[in-house]
Amino acid sequence: MKGLVLSGGKGTRLRPLTFTTAKQLIPVANRPILSYVFDHLRDGGVREVAVIISPETGEEVKAFLGDGSAWQMKVDYIVQDRPGGLAHAVKLARPWLGDSPFVMYLGDNLLQEGIEEASAEFSAEKADAVIMLKRVANPSSFGVAVLDEAGNAVRLVEKPKDPPSDLALIGVYLFSPRIHEAIEGIRPSARGELEITDAIQRLLDTGGRVRTRVVEGWWLDTGKKDDLLNANYTVLDAWTRRELAGEVTGSDIDGRVSVGAGARVIRSTVRGPAVIGRDTVIENSFIGPYTSVGDNCRVTNSAVEHSVILERSTIRDVERIEDSLVGRDVTICSQTGKHKAIRVLLSDSSEVEL
Repeated sequence: MKGLVLSGGKGTRLRPLTFTTAKQLIPVANRPILSYVFDHLRDGGVREVAVIISPETGEEVKAFLGDGSAWQMKVDYIVQDRPGGLAHAVKLARPWLGDSPFVMYLGDNLLQEGIEEASAEFSAEKADAVIMLKRVANPSSFGVAVLDEAGNAVRLVEKPKDPPSDLALIGVYLFSPRIHEAIEGIRPSARGELEITDAIQRLLDTGGRVRTRVVEGWWLDTGKKDDLLNANYTVLDAWTRRELAGEVTGSDIDGRVSVGAGARVIRSTVRGPAVIGRDTVIENSFIGPYTSVGDNCRVTNSAVEHSVILERSTIRDVERIEDSLVGRDVTICSQTGKHKAIRVLLSDSSEVEL
């Protein structure tokens, strides 16, 4: 089975951060989102992957993934010059996919359970598609599926105003080559895109075997700031282990905290789950639960909680930062001595004086 990873798009809901960073490379628990996607594909037995990239952020994605050898894979790249929908991405990749079955994975999604069981079901059932579903509180924001009493998909609708169910299609699909014929039989939607939900519906209408899998574990869409913070919270809570590779001096490390190699924690308190990146310095500060501090950062005389701080950023003399997403090479400092909790979403190379 081959893999198709979608890593294009403009990330408009995460601007201004995504003016300079591909949304799929924003770190969760100090690892780019794409790294979790590729872990799942590797563990699911996929060894050849094509990555759909955009002209704006494609080079950054290529620089991170390289030839795929870090995941024991071979990676190729396909440029999608405009957002044309998920089915359009499959259409672009058809020459590369050939007649192989494949798993399509959206590069900004995080899935707890991976794809191993779904892949086994896909093979055992000789299905034309396996679609993974999750019950959500806001189904009108997603493609949704209607199932019969046996759990088979009977209808799919893209972002309906009046949702017929609460079962959202998440960003992982397994397809046989028959999906290509279905895509050729659909037309662009009202928003001008080729929708994968329309293609799967076409597959159903022409007698295709479409199986469903309702995900019980967590599924995280990281398209917005609050979504990303929630993803960081969830991943830290699920997977953080206590690892103190750096230097800890006169400090209190409480719970599951990972301190990277070359990092220094000096006269500070770090309460887990939390991750401190490589070569980062935490001094006279409090790092609260559910916080990721990237590599080569410096936090001095400050308190940070439930936040994501990207590489090479500095936080100095700030009484409290919470629920915040801070880009790379950012400086946040206090000049007045009048401290208040702040909430920020900052792009790269920003500077804020408080």
